[in-house]
Amino acid sequence: MSNIEDRLTRLEALEEIKMLKHRYFRACDAKDPEAMRACFVAKGADIYYGPALGSFDDADGLVDIYSRIALQRVDDRYIILDMHHGMHPSISITGPDSATGAWTLRFRQVDLRARTERVTALDYDDDYVIENGEWKISRCHVKVLWSIERTLTDDVKVVQ
Repeated sequence: MSNIEDRLTRLEALEEIKMLKHRYFRACDAKDPEAMRACFVAKGADIYYGPALGSFDDADGLVDIYSRIALQRVDDRYIILDMHHGMHPSISITGPDSATGAWTLRFRQVDLRARTERVTALDYDDDYVIENGEWKISRCHVKVLWSIERTLTDDVKVVQ
């Protein structure tokens, strides 16, 4: 059994990584590309977001496509509304400055232009490293488990 300091360091690392991923989800829903970008390593993140968004060799590419999609507005209203519910973290500390993690995501997206709602279940497979004293995402691969899309009928009201 490890000593209390090692156990406390491990628990703190686990909590910091959970908070990092939660900041990422919140930044996505808040339409905050700068906060989203800050969750990743400065250079060279390995990102795969499935067939819909593709692969990126740096977080800047992901943030660029996210911004083009999520920040569209018509009549001062967002066209795309997202909801990220990340849950069931399974995090392993692999070294003093590295960790791996798996998450389940329940994602809901409303597209006001297409008048559709999509609900998707995904799994995240992540790697984390400490960079400049903070945990950051260095690798993030998504596997889509299933998705359903339906039309928003004329009687559906979306309020922002």
